Amino acid sequence: SGSSDPYCVVKVDNEVVARTATVWKSLNPFWGEEYTLLLPRGFHSLTVYVLDEDTIGQDDVIGKVSLSHQQISAEPWGEWGARRGGGQRDPPWPHGVPTLSPSAGVESWLSLAPVNPDQEVQGEIHVELRVPERGHPRVLRCHLIQARDLAPRDPSGTSDPFARVSCCGHTLETAVIKKTRFPHWDEVLELELPEGELGEAVLSVEVWDWDIVGKNDFLGRVEFPLDTLCPGPTRGWFQLLPFPSTTKDHGGQLGALRLAVRLVEDTVLPAHHYQPLIQLLTEPILCPGQPPEGTALAVLEEVTSGESRQDVATKLVKISLGQGLAVPLLDYLTTRELARTTDPNTLFRSNSLASKSMEQFLKVVGLPYLHEVLKPVVNRIFEKKYVELDPGKMELDPGKMELGRGRRISFKGSLSEAQVRESSLELLKGYLGDIVDAIVGSVDRCPLPMRVAFKQLRRQVEERFPLAQHEDIRYFSISGFLFLRFFAPAVLTPKLFRLREQHAEPRTGRTLLLLAK
Repeated sequence: SGSSDPYCVVKVDNEVVARTATVWKSLNPFWGEEYTLLLPRGFHSLTVYVLDEDTIGQDDVIGKVSLSHQQISAEPWGEWGARRGGGQRDPPWPHGVPTLSPSAGVESWLSLAPVNPDQEVQGEIHVELRVPERGHPRVLRCHLIQARDLAPRDPSGTSDPFARVSCCGHTLETAVIKKTRFPHWDEVLELELPEGELGEAVLSVEVWDWDIVGKNDFLGRVEFPLDTLCPGPTRGWFQLLPFPSTTKDHGGQLGALRLAVRLVEDTVLPAHHYQPLIQLLTEPILCPGQPPEGTALAVLEEVTSGESRQDVATKLVKISLGQGLAVPLLDYLTTRELARTTDPNTLFRSNSLASKSMEQFLKVVGLPYLHEVLKPVVNRIFEKKYVELDPGKMELDPGKMELGRGRRISFKGSLSEAQVRESSLELLKGYLGDIVDAIVGSVDRCPLPMRVAFKQLRRQVEERFPLAQHEDIRYFSISGFLFLRFFAPAVLTPKLFRLREQHAEPRTGRTLLLLAK
């Protein structure tokens, strides 16, 4: 058809850690997916493979982008973040309260490199390196001991591996070990280093498969910046890595992938180190009688905005849940919000710290409940997309109706605008009725913390706006959170709430948008 059904697979070293949704029938896919991964400190590379999903047979590999740990760490995150003119969003922290940590990252269009299954690397190499502090001449001693689990390159399912070391313009090689993926060299190669400072000199250790005819096959490599090697011996098993991708054009045939990769190397201390901070944050909650101005929470609310306020709200909710103070935290924040509000019609409409905290609280506490209520209906909408959601049928906007393209054509000709609207309304009402019935019928399953939080919210709103003309505000304040910030977003984008594994295709997406509205 001249198109593809692309998706991405993310690998850290040789382990698959994430897969995006498939974007059907597109050569210019947009995923917009974000992953937060907890990585070992010693990880070597991150590789993103772009594949074309096939209904029959094996999926086709379109290309890949490979970034080494060094490449990701080379540029501070703030530099490119400032250039793109936007704030950054921290990943949610799974343990405790994070210390301030340096972060680095890459955001760029990177050309896809071709992927040859025979050239994908695997395995590890066992080496011992020794760099003398002084002496003349200074000699870098490389003891290449063995390798294991190398990629098979020969038809026999083995390889003929040898190792090559390069540094400061000098190159040496080991002997070739025939027909094995587990070679044992036990050779010492010595490279003479230049006098003076070594600067950014790097030792490259590469493993190759020797071929008697044609060029040798690459099996992987490891790089060691000399300034990171300690004066004593450096010994261990090191994972073999592929050659990293560059921004160079690979003939322009495979396309490019835009990535934003942020690496934060964080240190989490034992819990008792954070007690003074936790005490500072919870003091106004535990002692509500004190003047709110000047408290840590009041200051946080003043100095945060936009995405940073969402991050602060996420962390405050996690801390308060850990301390058993989630509902008191929400009480404190909503009381401050109510005191500032003069027009009840604007209550909780802004992205204040109170609104964001309640929103994050619902996501943390209510996600299993959300799944129980919405998942059956959402699955039914997705499964019936090819039966009921014909172009021209599921639409209320006359400007978007495709009146001549419906599959179900009457004997009198194409459906009229009024018929399309009536048919769409009937279908939407059916789905919407199922959703409302599921929500109304779930009262007994609604998590107790959510019910307590809403009960407190209703009481506070009644006290702030007691007049009869504001009687409905007590309900609007709750429905604003429960529907506008909880149920409706989940209907609109089920994948972001883990209700579905993939994003909706366009027709189903339009139905979900109409239902959410």
